Order: sequence, then C-alpha cells, then structure tokens
Amino acid sequence: METVFDIIFIQELLLSTVRMATPILIVALAELYSERAGLVNIGLDGIMTFGALSGFLICYITGNPYLGILAGAISGILINMIYAFCTIHLGAEQIVYGMAINIFAPALASFIYKIYFGISSTLVQATLMKTVPIPILNKIPVLGVVFFNHTPIVYIAYLLVPLTYVFFSKTKLGLNYKAIGEFPKAAESMGINVMLNKYIACIICGILAGIGGAYLTTAYISTYSDGVVAGRGFIALSAVIFGRWMPGGVLLAALLFGFTDALQLRLQVMSSGTPYQLLAMIPYLSTLFVLAFFGIKKAGPKANGKPYFREER
Repeated sequence: METVFDIIFIQELLLSTVRMATPILIVALAELYSERAGLVNIGLDGIMTFGALSGFLICYITGNPYLGILAGAISGILINMIYAFCTIHLGAEQIVYGMAINIFAPALASFIYKIYFGISSTLVQATLMKTVPIPILNKIPVLGVVFFNHTPIVYIAYLLVPLTYVFFSKTKLGLNYKAIGEFPKAAESMGINVMLNKYIACIICGILAGIGGAYLTTAYISTYSDGVVAGRGFIALSAVIFGRWMPGGVLLAALLFGFTDALQLRLQVMSSGTPYQLLAMIPYLSTLFVLAFFGIKKAGPKANGKPYFREER
C-alpha cells in the first residue's frame, strides 16, 4: 500500500505541476514576445487580472468557457494597447507604465465585478472547461494521466513552445523580430518597420497574457475573486529571465515554479500543524532564489526597455 500511495502521490503532484505551470508558461511566452521586440512589460499581473475577469464574466453569461478564453484574449489586447501607445508612440518609461497597468487593470476588474454581481460574500460559480483526454496516449501508465488528460488550453500552451522556437530561430520573420530587440536602428535601415512590429508584439503579449488570466477562471477554478492571479505575472517575468529569453528555458522555469506551487499545496495537507502562510511562500521564495543565483548571468536583448524614436540618429 505504501508503494501504491507513493505512486499516486507522485502522479498527482506531476499532474498538478503541469496544470499550475500552464498560466505561468502562457504569460511567460507573452513576455518573451514582448521583450524580444525590446519592450519590458511588467504589467502582466494587471493584464492577467482583467483577462481573468473578462473570461469569467463571458463564461458565466454564455456558459461557454471557450468564449471566455476569447474574451480574455480580446481584453488583454485592449489593456495592453494603453501600455503600447504610451511606450511606443510617446516613448514613455516602460517600467512606470507597466506598474500603472498593474494598478489600473485589477481596480477596473474589481469595479466591474462589483457592479455586475454586487457586494456579496458568496463566490459566483461559472462553467468550468472540461478535460479532453488524448486517445491511446492517455492510457500510458502514470505519464498518460500526467501529460495527456488536460483541457485544450494546456495542450496549446505547451505546443506554443516549439512553435515559438521555430519562429525565432528558423524563420526570416522571427529573425527580423529579434533584430528589433537587439538593434532597432539597424533593423529600420534594413527596411523593417520597427514601430509596427512593436505594436504587433504588444498585441501578441496582450492575447497570451489575457488568455493566461482567463485560464485561471475558466479552466482552473470556476470563480473570480480579487487576487486570483496571486503574483503569477511577476513569476512569469522571472521565468523569462531564468529561461535566458529562450522558449525551452522558459518552459523549464514555468515547470519549476508550477512544481513548487503544487508541492506547497500538498505540504499544507500533510503538515496541518504548520502555518499555511509559511508553505504558501515556497513558490515566491523559489522565484527569488532563481533570480538571485541564475538570473544575473546573462542580459536580455540589448535594446530591452529602451524607447525607440525613429527621428534619432
């Protein structure tokens, strides 16, 4: 029985790791596309929060979680366009406006939620996205349940990793895109529209970050509450740094943070005498540890965080 319990425990831990890593992975890829174009967007938490609220509302109204995901993507674009206009068109400080998004978007989401549902201590429930097992593969012992028994959003999130690698490393468009984050003036001299590509980067970032937020309220839990994102946007930001601005590295970082999150939940159940606040700190402490020991050894794209003005020489 002890062996069976160990296997079940490990299987459930790995299954939760894959699920909990999914929103971090999606949002980390959003930041990767943004930073590869020279835009450091620390407003991921705000975009995720508004995406979570939009996804939940549409899912609650229509009963369709897929429409909720679409709503999250659209709302992510709308919120991120504020950041895009201020940082690309006006050349404003990216960190400042990223923090502004983190303040504005959650406040707006909370306001809309209270206007629609009123002030109540009861959490409203919406339809949760159903899992779609992959035939044959889901029958593989242990691994089948861990990797092939998820919602479609999980499969899409992990499929985006190789697609992103191919885009950045094997296509001309991807190489041009990366050039914008390294030396935008040289890219402009080669006929690449830097401003347009930066706006496209913000659209991609908004879509993915919004979907990451909507995933939380349509495929992970079935309700919305203030603080539902719980700092995952900042963890995704650190995943990009830890992953060395590469899709494969970002995947490993997301899985690491997903694992620590899944582990602390199980430790809470196993160690009921331990204050849960201490165990809940594990994912965030691991983030600090990773940044302190692994995040300072390599810089990102050279033009990262720097405003670009076409008229400058």
